[in-house]
Amino acid sequence: MDTYADLIECEDVLLFANAAITSTGQREFHSAAGEQRLSLGFLHRYIHGNYPDLYAATLALDINDHNAALIIATVLAHPGQGDGRLIARRLARMSPPRVYRLFQRLRHDGVNNRRTRALVRDWLAGRPDLAFDAVKYRAAVKSAVRHAHLRLPGELGDFLFAPFSRARYETPVLEAWRRAHYDKAALYELPYTVAEGFAARHGIKRTLFLERIAPKLTRLERLRLAESASKDGLDTQADLAAMPLVRLASYVMALPADTRMRRRAELVGALRAAAARVAGARAGTWGSVAAVLDDSFSSFGSPVKKRRPLAVALACHYLLEALAGSYRGLWLSLRTDPLQTRPSGPTPLGQRVLDALEARPGMLVIVSDGWDNAPPGLAGEVLRVWRRKLDPGGDVGIVHVNPVYDADQFDVRRLSPMVPTAGIRDAEDLPALVELARFAEGRTGLGELRAYLADRAAQLEAR
Repeated sequence: MDTYADLIECEDVLLFANAAITSTGQREFHSAAGEQRLSLGFLHRYIHGNYPDLYAATLALDINDHNAALIIATVLAHPGQGDGRLIARRLARMSPPRVYRLFQRLRHDGVNNRRTRALVRDWLAGRPDLAFDAVKYRAAVKSAVRHAHLRLPGELGDFLFAPFSRARYETPVLEAWRRAHYDKAALYELPYTVAEGFAARHGIKRTLFLERIAPKLTRLERLRLAESASKDGLDTQADLAAMPLVRLASYVMALPADTRMRRRAELVGALRAAAARVAGARAGTWGSVAAVLDDSFSSFGSPVKKRRPLAVALACHYLLEALAGSYRGLWLSLRTDPLQTRPSGPTPLGQRVLDALEARPGMLVIVSDGWDNAPPGLAGEVLRVWRRKLDPGGDVGIVHVNPVYDADQFDVRRLSPMVPTAGIRDAEDLPALVELARFAEGRTGLGELRAYLADRAAQLEAR
């Protein structure tokens, strides 16, 4: 049986998990960037200082890369803490730019023990094309090599530390970089971000450059450039259905309303195809599901995270539609067309929760930042009465997922203590977060949470 201290530990770790999933230290609608960073930094120090083993184990959860990098940097600075294999597996899941920024931070902080150097060495050795990285992230690769005291064989070492010492490189991408300094044709053999700089240097027109570089674009670059390129009559051939679900939803929400209407069939088809890919074998297995989706004014997010909360709600809408046997999505604005939703108006969560519960679905998922203000606190009171009076047996499962970290509360804002709340960043994590939310209901304790973290770590190793 868990002691009171165990329950506190479990609650602290879940609080940290919510923060590590949602917060990136950037400005949100209700808090500035400085507040976010200060609050998040305190949580990292608190959890690491009190529960160092669980702090490192949260790398097995679907926390965002910003917090994963902070955890890895902290653990590597304290010899003997954390599982080196789990750290390596988490590094393998992170984007290369994020990993290189982590290595630069480790160098800046003077973290250069044997384990750190081995991790840097092994990660670089595992890169599919280190020469490509050396061109695209040249300064970062150079910094990592110096920090880990590595000796790169042959051309790669010369390219990083004396790039013009060779009259010619045998590696095609290195030779293309050398030639691009004087040969316009060579720049089209380089990664887009590098070629873009050379194109500007050579005075090449943007339309001509995009037309010729198109075959080299990654899928995310195709999506990022799709709308601007279309204005010039170019098609980047972005495969929308293959995009991560929230990124695709963000792209859709950024389009003008008339463009969304004109491309409605294409965009809805892509969102449903992406949701079906995420749902996989679980499609149609969740039974009767209702969702309350927040498109109030605060779903705009902030200038640096524009419409992010709204994009998460839109992505969850299509994913829940795919997971459910029968589904009903209710937007706060009363709009019935998800593609035409936009951040506007107050947050009448209580009334929409009542509307959703009226049909007694098997599960209710609330996607909101938790700022219930029309009238304030109604949603919490509705949920309290429902749980205590109308459905004490919990026949209707209710979960609140929140895409916004509340810096003042050191957590995501909750609607009611009667309902579990989990932080969410990517809709792909929704099934796992619904599972994780059961720990917040107090029905399971520290032992089960430790077992869950160990199981997630084992799943990562098996991938």
